[in-house]
Amino acid sequence: MIDVLVVEDSQVIREYLVFALEADPELRVVATAADGEEAVACVARRRPAVVLMDIHLPGIDGLEATRRIMASHPVPIVACTASTRFDEVHTAMRALEAGALAVLKKPRGLGDPQASVDCAAIIDTLKLMSEVKVVRRWNRTATTASAAAAPAPLEVAGHEAAVVAIGASTGGPPVVLQILSGLSPAFPAPILVVQHISAGFTVGFAEWLAAGSGLPVHVAQGGETPLPGHVYVAPDDRHLVVGSRGELQTTLDGSQSGLRPSVGVLFRSVAERFGRRAVGVLLTGMGRDGAEELKRMADQGALTVAQDEESCTVFGMPGEAIRLGAAGFVFPPRRIAEFLTVAVRRGANQGVVNG
Repeated sequence: MIDVLVVEDSQVIREYLVFALEADPELRVVATAADGEEAVACVARRRPAVVLMDIHLPGIDGLEATRRIMASHPVPIVACTASTRFDEVHTAMRALEAGALAVLKKPRGLGDPQASVDCAAIIDTLKLMSEVKVVRRWNRTATTASAAAAPAPLEVAGHEAAVVAIGASTGGPPVVLQILSGLSPAFPAPILVVQHISAGFTVGFAEWLAAGSGLPVHVAQGGETPLPGHVYVAPDDRHLVVGSRGELQTTLDGSQSGLRPSVGVLFRSVAERFGRRAVGVLLTGMGRDGAEELKRMADQGALTVAQDEESCTVFGMPGEAIRLGAAGFVFPPRRIAEFLTVAVRRGANQGVVNG
C-alpha cells in the first residue's frame, strides 16, 4: 500500500479526492490536512509515502508548505491547482523549484465526464512519484553560494553548433529555467525543448520560462523557422521535430514509450537534420526517453550533455544516457549553461535553414 496525505482546504474536494484515491487498491489515505501548517505537521507525524498538495491554502500556502516539508521531512510531493492561468502556473512552477515533483490540475466537478480522467491522472502520478527518492532541500542562500562557486566553462574548440535540443521530465522545469537563465539574449542558436508536463500547463510553463530567463519563449506552432536566441517548447500532446528545410513541425504521430511529446523523437529529428552541428542536452527524469537518441546524436559528432546525478531529481534519463556512452559531457545545470555559451558560439555563423 502507498500511504498518501491529501492537502486541500475545500472539504467537498477533499472528500472527493479521498474517495477517488481509496478506490484504488494500491493507495491508502492516511491523513488529510486543510491548511499548510497542518500539512507540515502531518508529514512529520504520519510520514506518508507521497503528498497531494493544493497550491492555494489558508495560512501558509502550498508553496511554503512544500518548502518547509522538503527542508525538514522530505517526501515526494505532487502539487495540485484548480487553474492553468499564468499566476496559478507561476506558483506551481515555484513549487517545483521548492521540491515538488509534478503539478496537475484538480479534478473537474463531480458531474463532469472528464472528472474520472483527471482522477486517473492523479492516481497514476502519485504511484509513480511515490517511488522517487527525494532529498532534503536546503535554503536558497546555500544553493546560490554553491552555484556561484562553479568553475569557468570548458573550451570546446572548433565545434559548429546550429541548434540546441533539450529534453527533461521529472524535476525538469527548474533545471530548464536555470540553464536558460544562464544564457545571453544574444545566444546564437535556437533552443528546442521537450519537457514532460501535464496537459494544460505548457503555455504557462513557456510564459514562466520567458519571465524568468529574459529569453523569448514560444510554444511551437509548426511551420515557423526557429530564430537564434529563441526557445521553442513542444506543445501539449504533440511531438516537436525539425523538417527538411529547418522549419519546426508538430506532429500527432504515435507516442514513443507512451510519451507525446517525446524527447527521443526530437533528438532523432535533430540528429537526422543537423548531424554534428547540434547539441543535445538530457536532463533529470524518470525512464529512458531520449537516451538512445542522444547516443545517435553523439555517433554523428554532435556535442552531447547529460545532467549529473547529484543535481538530478531523478537520474533515470541522464543515467541511461551515460550508461549507453551517449553523453560526451556530464555537468550540473549551471555548468551546462556555461558550456552552451562556449560551444554554440563556435557555430554562430551556421544558419539553421541553410545548414
